[in-house]
Amino acid sequence: MVEPRKNRRKTAKRGLPNEEGKLIETLPFNKSYMTGREKEYINAVYSQGHSCGDGPFTRKCNLWLENNIGCDKALLTTSCTSALEMAGILAGIGPGDEVIMPSFTFVSTANAFALRGAIPVFVDIRADTFNMDESKIEEAITHKTRAIVPVHYAGVGCDMDAIMATARHHELIVVEDAAQGLMAQVGDRPLGGIGHIGAMSFHESKNVICGEGGALFVNDSSFVSRAEVIWEKGTNRRDFNRGLVGKYTWIDIGSSFLPNDFTAAFLLAQLEMAEDITARRMSIWRSYQEALGELEELYEGVRLPRLPKGASHNAHIFHLLMPDNQTRDCLIRELYSAGVEATFHYIPLHSSPGGKKSGKVACKRETLPITDDVSGRIIRLPLWIGMESQVDMIVDIVKSSIKRLL
Repeated sequence: MVEPRKNRRKTAKRGLPNEEGKLIETLPFNKSYMTGREKEYINAVYSQGHSCGDGPFTRKCNLWLENNIGCDKALLTTSCTSALEMAGILAGIGPGDEVIMPSFTFVSTANAFALRGAIPVFVDIRADTFNMDESKIEEAITHKTRAIVPVHYAGVGCDMDAIMATARHHELIVVEDAAQGLMAQVGDRPLGGIGHIGAMSFHESKNVICGEGGALFVNDSSFVSRAEVIWEKGTNRRDFNRGLVGKYTWIDIGSSFLPNDFTAAFLLAQLEMAEDITARRMSIWRSYQEALGELEELYEGVRLPRLPKGASHNAHIFHLLMPDNQTRDCLIRELYSAGVEATFHYIPLHSSPGGKKSGKVACKRETLPITDDVSGRIIRLPLWIGMESQVDMIVDIVKSSIKRLL
């Protein structure tokens, strides 16, 4: 008799097949960390009966972010994507405008501006940090350029002094994509709080999370009032709630960018532990760095993360560069066969179907050589709180695999 399908699902085990075809326990690439107070705060929202956007926990999160980012205004959003879309509206981006950004980034960076009818203009990245090469921005600027969007890869800050200087010279707006940047800085300036506008993510894949969520940072006070209107579906509801107007009404474009207060309650529990979360992740990151450092000396083309002077990162990603694409893919497979989930990263936007349709490569180049090279060689290793005892095992697999492959 054939076992019913629903029963087969119940008895199936999660894992990866080894050489004998038996399932082995999987060490995931990422695993969410819970502080222990998420349920308490969520229960508080349930008890107080106010669960829609801009509730007490939303306001507490906004205040925490304003104090720690140093921005004029922080507005919690449903995602970093939403924050970037708000930034596109605030920056006045419209059809035919050009927005300069790296190709080595997540699709939301480009989508937010393509939705406004703008053209993403892709420039190459630096070989050390994988951030947008600030020296390539000037040649990408045309009379249609309206904004520059630096992306702080792996929580390692871009050269914001150079980027802001270029923006001032050409009267352009800088929108920081600091999706991966909480608790990281350039000098003494937190990521997301340097450009005119910043955006951050609290997606499950980030260090500090709420499942799906983000925030908009307004660092130029002239944008604050309109940001609040856009955030509140294009109405002046915030002024109404402050008693500044007798009724609220539609006054501008906007959308429902606010998360509910359950989401904010979860996030507040995480934000309150952000320093501890960062410290524990940094410990794992340093363990990788110390244990794998010899690979650079032993094998040509193998490289560990590079940190520029003055940038303090947040241990969001630990990556390796392999000598070539084939070696990278083989290493991923060998880790996978041992029950360890490791992965590559971005497929460059300029070579994607959407990028070819909606964007363009700066200065009529056909390729972005460093972007293409890094995309084909990068591998990211698991990094999450709770896997500390597994680092040595992962290091051993990486070393033995590379020795065999190279």
